[in-house]
Amino acid sequence: MTTTVQGPEASPKRGPGRDLPAAIAVGLSLFALVVVTLIWFHPGFVALLVLLTSLGAIELHQALRRVGMTSAIIPVVIGNILIIGGTYAAAEFQKQTNVPWHVVLLGTIGGTVLMALIGRMFGGAEGYVRDSAASLFIIGYVPLLASFIGLILAQEHGVAKVVAVFLCVVGSDTGGYVVGATLGKHQMVPTISPKKTWEGLAGSFALAILVGSLATAIFMGRPWWQGAILAVIVVIFGTAGDLIESLIKRDVGIKDMSSFLPGHGGVMDRLDSMLLAGPAAWVLFTMVGLFG
Repeated sequence: MTTTVQGPEASPKRGPGRDLPAAIAVGLSLFALVVVTLIWFHPGFVALLVLLTSLGAIELHQALRRVGMTSAIIPVVIGNILIIGGTYAAAEFQKQTNVPWHVVLLGTIGGTVLMALIGRMFGGAEGYVRDSAASLFIIGYVPLLASFIGLILAQEHGVAKVVAVFLCVVGSDTGGYVVGATLGKHQMVPTISPKKTWEGLAGSFALAILVGSLATAIFMGRPWWQGAILAVIVVIFGTAGDLIESLIKRDVGIKDMSSFLPGHGGVMDRLDSMLLAGPAAWVLFTMVGLFG
């Protein structure tokens, strides 16, 4: 979820404004789908995640073509479905099948890499390394990172954990925008994202910590400080995800990844923060034992 943080002293010229009614309709529809599937139909949530990340992979494929890199997008999208869906299914039904989720994750990633490398082989030697690098970049950036969201969902209290991470991302996005737009003066990384300010980052931390603490106490009955720790990690890695996508767009010379989501730009413009925050949160839940 891209955080737009702008200060009064450095505001680039704007083109035509967003379609606000379309943006609201799309945003509410996505939010409703996420809530409904998370509460009542977990496979539906994973299917929605697979759909969005497949569209994100296509966006990256189109963006990389602008700099002469052509990924094997069909094998990549097939692999995206198998990596995310297969890993979630293995984690959810591990006790019944006795197939560890990490075996499925490694197997599907390896299979996707093989399909991409072999699929591009028939295009000849010219540009093979460049195009293969594009495929491997998308595989590592989208399905691999997104698979950790499904892994969190399959854990004990998985719904509450996913909701807590999601709310922290939203809190970071909202706090960064509000504080940055009203008080932002000091640019954080002007060479990457001129609109981001240190004041906006402080707003991201403040609201995310508040939201994370409340979510932890309300949904999980855990001490508030555990939610605060989660929020800090989510803001750090979510902001990094936002900046990474900004770097990609600057490198290829585009403003939005696509127009797949009317009023919002591309799917990756909404997923960027969550893609990095998800694995970081999984480490906290699984390896550090937060909420354990």
